[in-house]
Formats: sequence, C-alpha cells, structure tokens
Amino acid sequence: MINKLNPEQVDRYSRHIIMPQIGSEGQRKLLNSSVLIIGAGGLGSPAALYLALAGVGRIGIADFDVVDRSNLQRQVLHRDEDIGKSKVVSAMETLKAYNPDVNVVMHDEPINSKNALDIINEYDVVINGADNFPTRYLICDSTFFAKKPLIDGSVLTFDGQITTYVPGGNCYRCIFPDPPPPGSVPSCSEAGVIGALPGLIGSIQAIETIKYILGAGDLLKGRMVLIDALSMEFRTVKIRRNENCVLCGDNPSVKELIDYELFCGMPSVEE
Repeated sequence: MINKLNPEQVDRYSRHIIMPQIGSEGQRKLLNSSVLIIGAGGLGSPAALYLALAGVGRIGIADFDVVDRSNLQRQVLHRDEDIGKSKVVSAMETLKAYNPDVNVVMHDEPINSKNALDIINEYDVVINGADNFPTRYLICDSTFFAKKPLIDGSVLTFDGQITTYVPGGNCYRCIFPDPPPPGSVPSCSEAGVIGALPGLIGSIQAIETIKYILGAGDLLKGRMVLIDALSMEFRTVKIRRNENCVLCGDNPSVKELIDYELFCGMPSVEE
C-alpha cells in the first residue's frame, strides 16, 4: 500500500497531480490499484501501455500466444525483435521499460472455466481485449459472477465499439445472448483491421479504467460507443439491462462458467 509519493513519483506523475480530478490522492489510488488485461494484442497493447504510464500499480497480462510478424501492424507492445517470443514476456519487458513502478503479472496460460474466476478475483478491474467469441463470453460470465467491472472493446476492419459493464448493471449477454454460429462473423485475421483503430479503442478502455479507479466522470455504463473510422462518426447508443437476459436477468439460465470453443466451431484450448 502506497500512502505517500516519493520525489520520483511526484515528478513522473506531475501532469496527473496538478489535475483537480486526480491530485496526489488520486495518483495513490492508481498506484494501489490492479487491472487484468485479457489479450496482449491490438486492444490490450495500448490499454496496457497507458495504464502503465498512468501508474496503475499492478497490471496482469493474460495471453498464451507468441509474437508473430503479422501482429506488428497494430500490437504496439511488441517489436520486430520480439517475433517468436511469448507475448506476456514481451509485454512485461515493454511496460517495465516505460515505467519500472509497475508490477506486471504474467498469466501465460489459456483462460478457461477452471481458472478464470481465480485469476479475475486477483484484480480490481478487467479489460477485455480478446479476439475470439469463446473468450469474450467466458470473460463476460466470469466478471459477472466475480462482481468485477468489465471494460469491453472490439474492432473489425474500420469499425469499433466500446462499453463498460459494472456490477448490478447490464451485461454483454443483454445485447448478445449467445455466441454466433460458426463462420457467421469473420475474425480480424479473416476480414482485417486498420492498424490504428485498436489504438483508439484500447486508449478509450484505458481512460474508462482510470475513471473507474478514481471515481471520476461518467462511465460508459448503460451506453455503447460505436465508431465508424471510415466516416469518422461516433455514435452512442443506450443499453438497458434485459430482464430476460440469460445471465443477469430475473430468471437466468447461465449459472456457471462454460467453455465455448466447440459452440463457436473452434478447437478446445486443451487440444
């Protein structure tokens, strides 16, 4: 627990400290907070970078992939020299190089129904940067059961969206009750994504996380921002809790964690 900023921290976070919404008290809140980021890819990269720079004290990175050359077009945590390296190791090295204050915890393993709650319960906030539906639904369900806030974002081609789910409010399944049928929605590897767009969405995820930790401003609670980068139009739509939601509704049918790989036409992570 950090109760007092040292001279180096006062210097490093001076642009935060002079802000009335943050100040030294708010900066201590950030330093004493913890955030889990699911995926060290296009969304997780900018989110992790800006949270590390902001002084979030403990950042967990969950990813079990290795850096591929095709990642470098958008995944700013990694460099050419990191190709073939574990993404969580590459992420840790980059974040520590930017800010040695940060404690980076590496979760170099698949997130599944057996370990999700144990991992998520270690953190104050969860950021979803997953690039596949099985993980997205698992994280939605896990954060709901763990009563943790979820900062959710997604991108495809020139389109992006972001919202914040908080305990007691609506959830991902209020909008998307079940995973889509296999092959009905293309992935970024199939349809592509403009490299700068995850930077925009991931940065907004970092801002929402900081606001939640500080208790500042209005969160995207009950609202979703839709971004069309081709026209550069931002739309905000309201989202209400669905009383018939299969997860957070009055009579839920989803009462435990499920591994959704087979439902989405993907092989199990254990295969």
